[in-house]
Formats: sequence, C-alpha cells, structure tokens
Amino acid sequence: QVQLVESGGGLAQAGASLRLSCVASGNILAITDMGWFRQAPGKQRELVATIANGGNTNYADSVKGRFTISRDNAKKTVFLQMNSLKPEDTAVYYCNAESVTYVSGGTYLRTPKGGIWGQGTQVTVSS
Repeated sequence: QVQLVESGGGLAQAGASLRLSCVASGNILAITDMGWFRQAPGKQRELVATIANGGNTNYADSVKGRFTISRDNAKKTVFLQMNSLKPEDTAVYYCNAESVTYVSGGTYLRTPKGGIWGQGTQVTVSS
C-alpha cells in the first residue's frame, strides 16, 4: 500500500527554524498535489502550504514569507522549511498527498478523494 511518513518535528524557540520532511512509500507511479496542514489543540486542521507536481505553491497568509514548501519528485518527498517560528506555529503538522497513483497486485490504483495523510509530527515553539 501507500503511506506517508513525516519527520523533523520537535521543540524550538521562537525565531528558530525547523525543517519537516515527508516521504511517500509504496509502488508509486505519480503524486499530484502535496501539502502540509497543521492542527493546534482545540482548533480545526488548517492548510499551511501546498505544492503541485509542477512546482506551483500556495501558502496560508500566516506563514507567507516564513515557510517554504518544496518537493523532490524523484524521491517522492515533500519538505517544509519553517523559519522565524512563532509560538502560534505550535501544532501537529500533517503531510497530505492529494492523489496517488500506484500499483498493487499488478493493478493500477488511485487513492480516494482527499488523498492520504501521514501520522503527524509535533512542532512546539516556546516563547
């Protein structure tokens, strides 16, 4: 099957930087949009940034100028470089792959609408 595994979270002080990575595994043929979302305690999950297969990016206003999303299609990996971190960036960060085409048992398959999610990685920013 296909799965996403995030890494790179942790504890940082305000103003510091962290870099998140998310690797897609499985017999994958193609991935469309990939992105990062986050969920703080008591709040709904929100979009942080997305990147299309061709490289077009989209950012939440709250992270523009501070965060940079990138991807390595050959390695099926998406990154989130987070600079100038603020305490309000504290959340569990989730990786998402919107649509994944893969092979399983000799059959071409595609993930359902909404894509697949990683297990999440905690980012905590102290003031």
